[in-house]
Amino acid sequence: MTDPPPARIPYRYAPDATAAGLHERHRDIAPGTETGEVVTVAGRLMLRRVQGKLAFGTLADATGRVQLFAPAGSTPDFDAFGALGLGDWIGVRGEVMTTRRGELSVRVDEWVLLAPTRRTFPDKWHGLSDVDTRYRQRYVDLWVNEEARRTFLLRSRLVSLTRRWLEDRGFVEVETPLLHPIPGGALARPFTTHHNALDQDLYLRIAPELYLKRLVVGGVERVFEIGRTFRNEGLSTRHNPEFTMLELYQAYADYHDMMALTEELIAHLATELCGTTELTYGGRELDLTPPWPRARMTDLVEEQIGVAIDMGMSVGELRAVADAHDVAVPEGAGPGTILLEIYEKTTEAAQWGPVFVMDYPQEVSPLARPHRERPGEVERFEPIVAGRELGNAFSELTDPIDQRARFADQARRRAEGDTEAMAVDADYLRALDYGLPPTGGLGIGIDRLVMLLVDAPSIRDVVLFPTMRPEAPEAPVPPDNT
Repeated sequence: MTDPPPARIPYRYAPDATAAGLHERHRDIAPGTETGEVVTVAGRLMLRRVQGKLAFGTLADATGRVQLFAPAGSTPDFDAFGALGLGDWIGVRGEVMTTRRGELSVRVDEWVLLAPTRRTFPDKWHGLSDVDTRYRQRYVDLWVNEEARRTFLLRSRLVSLTRRWLEDRGFVEVETPLLHPIPGGALARPFTTHHNALDQDLYLRIAPELYLKRLVVGGVERVFEIGRTFRNEGLSTRHNPEFTMLELYQAYADYHDMMALTEELIAHLATELCGTTELTYGGRELDLTPPWPRARMTDLVEEQIGVAIDMGMSVGELRAVADAHDVAVPEGAGPGTILLEIYEKTTEAAQWGPVFVMDYPQEVSPLARPHRERPGEVERFEPIVAGRELGNAFSELTDPIDQRARFADQARRRAEGDTEAMAVDADYLRALDYGLPPTGGLGIGIDRLVMLLVDAPSIRDVVLFPTMRPEAPEAPVPPDNT
């Protein structure tokens, strides 16, 4: 239809009913019933068909869909209604009824165009199947792919349930800086920006860890943050440069306490959102019921490749194992780095799980507390579910002298060209000098957790606006020289 003059598009509209609410209230009425209830609804026109003197439409709002029933004899400007485009926003007022076939409907006694759609809108039957277009044009995907809408509604509920679950256990939610003067809290390459007024380079945070542990020093014994973190790394089905993390710290706890918390929280979320802890991911069964198995990293590697490795082996011995299994090792890597590379390349993806992979090399864990029984290792675990890391957790390093030495080692690596190594954070060391009690810490990737619960193969399926390569520019419109 021809767009109306802008003055005829209302500035506001006041619907008083939703599609879901109408279906809930009138689920059992008989075919051919007029309810006497007059409602005002609004949304997008997603289907429309005209049959002589009768038109039908499907109105979609944020809650669902309801049929519109438009007889020519009572629908104002019937021809214009029948010429509406798919995707047009409209408002309708009329009586709730059922057709002779029993379809719940709103009769179109009044209607108004709220916003025309000037681009072709996919209909319900064809949908939006091109994956790249779905990710770039999420504003269309959410309307025509109900699975996408369900995914993001579930994601919203997951974050809300996580907050409530933690608050019920005495955790306090906080917000810490996104702009860091020193990149820290994880081994990752940061994004760099510049603050003009301070004439200072700053970094988008790669983790909130060091700020949250400052708060434990300050007496906030149970603290958490759910927020964006940023890592200047590659794109994959599991990686987006900006992603959402839950990170929490609990005073007087260790990594065993964090394992119990992790499995209980994830089981709770699965039960609330999926109705069960027994799921299917990628066509394979997955049981998230606690307790989850615990296994040492080196034991899992031995089970997978049939070779025993440990931190007592020399660099040469570990390199020989890596070479035998086609594992590339960075130049100058120590035994801990080589051991981790062997595990990640040969063993991690084979762990369907869920399983807590425990006891990592200290060399690759600069913020974790030394293992109380195993020299060269730290009390760290990663929850592995469906062959991928879901999070990371430690008994936190509390000794400021040890932390200074590890920061110094990281600074040396950074000076030698390791872009993921940490810098020395003097203020965090000062905070540790005031005393950090025994503390357990945990980080969980919210995006990967949502992927698990909705059986999504790619992180882009659960991030509303994932990072994408730039589109090719559209051809310019030629000038009108007439």
